[in-house]
Amino acid sequence: MDSTLKAWREDFVGRLAQPLFVEALFDRMPDMVFSVKDRAGRYITMSQACAERCGLAGKHEAVGRTAHELFPPHMADRYAEQDEQLFRTGLPIVDNLDLTLFNNREPGWCLSNKTPLLDAQGSIIGLACLSRDLLEPSRAGIVDARMAEAVDHMLACYAQPQSVEALAEMAGISLAQFERRMKKIFQLSAGQFLTKLRIDAAARLLAQSQAAISDIALDCGFCDQSALSKQFRQLTGMTPRDYRLWVRRG
Repeated sequence: MDSTLKAWREDFVGRLAQPLFVEALFDRMPDMVFSVKDRAGRYITMSQACAERCGLAGKHEAVGRTAHELFPPHMADRYAEQDEQLFRTGLPIVDNLDLTLFNNREPGWCLSNKTPLLDAQGSIIGLACLSRDLLEPSRAGIVDARMAEAVDHMLACYAQPQSVEALAEMAGISLAQFERRMKKIFQLSAGQFLTKLRIDAAARLLAQSQAAISDIALDCGFCDQSALSKQFRQLTGMTPRDYRLWVRRG
């Protein structure tokens, strides 16, 4: 993005009377939950759907409260652990399987994504979270605690060798069942999901570090630079080197 477009965009955003305008959009999407928290875990805002699930009369009642004041303890503990990981590493939380409360206040599962929020000096001051209900997988029993544990392991250990058979065993189901569940939840096979995690991690390092591409390949679970380049080009249409140059020009 050139400097003129960047200045024009920043000027527009700076003139907005309601910087949290997106919450109004998610108020109309009952299967999506949106929220913003500060570093202490206090809600700055949340969508109406989220407030209703917490038994609140309105979303204004959530302001200044924490997850432990609004959700069952086992859910709140997991949310707080994820938030701390994001604040500690500065990295977004992507496609986490989490327990949630559905519109009828019954427990179910969702896919959560969290991104850090920065101040003008580049310090993390909070986070934004968007979660999508997995209604059918929850009702069909496709997601449970052991399945979530296997996905957590993939998210945390993507750079290590991963056996899909071992992941299925961790989930307590057969290999075929595990693959079916992965496709139902993520629309990807287990192998494709791992490749996506590794490519996402490589893209972050290419953009944010000066590390050699060969080192990034090994750090992200690829056997060598050639394997990274092949997968990266298939998924993005660019080589890792071209991607790095493109990001830095932008």
